[in-house]
Amino acid sequence: MSDSGSGVGSGGGSVNGPVEKPRADVTVDEEGRFVVRVRLPLPASAHPRLLFQPRPAKGQPKDRAEETGRVVALEPAGQDQWRAVLEAAPALTEGRWDAYVLGMPGEERTPLLPGLRDLRALVSGAGDGRATPLAVRIPYATKDGRLAVRAWLRTTHAEAGRIVFAGHSMTVRARLFGARLGEGAAALLHRRGRDTVVRQLALRAEGGQDFSFTADYQDLLAERGQPGDGAAPAVWDVYVLPAAGASRIRVARLLDDVADRKTVFVYPAATLGGVTVRPYYTVDNDLAVDVALTPAG
Repeated sequence: MSDSGSGVGSGGGSVNGPVEKPRADVTVDEEGRFVVRVRLPLPASAHPRLLFQPRPAKGQPKDRAEETGRVVALEPAGQDQWRAVLEAAPALTEGRWDAYVLGMPGEERTPLLPGLRDLRALVSGAGDGRATPLAVRIPYATKDGRLAVRAWLRTTHAEAGRIVFAGHSMTVRARLFGARLGEGAAALLHRRGRDTVVRQLALRAEGGQDFSFTADYQDLLAERGQPGDGAAPAVWDVYVLPAAGASRIRVARLLDDVADRKTVFVYPAATLGGVTVRPYYTVDNDLAVDVALTPAG
């Protein structure tokens, strides 16, 4: 959008000066609908639309991502106010979606700025009654100050809950969605890299679909199953195996109002054997454990 030249003022009249960038307030209701209210100085005869555009995945052509955008009509809702509802279905595919307005004067599409975000309906979202595939979407402000949506769509999911730390171990409580715990259930820690190493941990059923497990950090320092041999820097991804022979399920924290948990939830680190071990959430809000060499003091 040009920052100079003629613009559209309040009530749609032409004025000199910059065009006001559209800003949106978003309310998420208990059914997962987005009610979007946009402050947009256009005449009532205009026909603006709201576009949610998925960012291309790594290696995906940009034009391919643009074919899958979601467009919703903006309806007049008072002077310089427009309203749209993004229904919960169909679900957004997993990834990040940027928000734009279509139909601004002289612009193909205009990025939306974030206004107020009412996410109270998302705060306690880990109830037993969630349908699967699990569809989650959280509006947020990007680092460069634009409105976007983080979406997850998972057929099965293990929702991480409270994590308790004691000495050189952590105990994770979680809840399973889209699968049932059965014989042979276990927690799995997979070390990233070509020579994948897996640590299998005992899983404790806590009633219903809830479970817990305890990870001893010392087990992550052993190379090829031999304790005490030391450890190179590594990242361990956390999964649950709901039953023997079943597919593994990623443990993550998705069911609340935090779109980017990595810098928000900072867990304590433990130092042992010359390394520092710290659980954390990835950029996708998946649970992982980082093992790094302890800096020389």
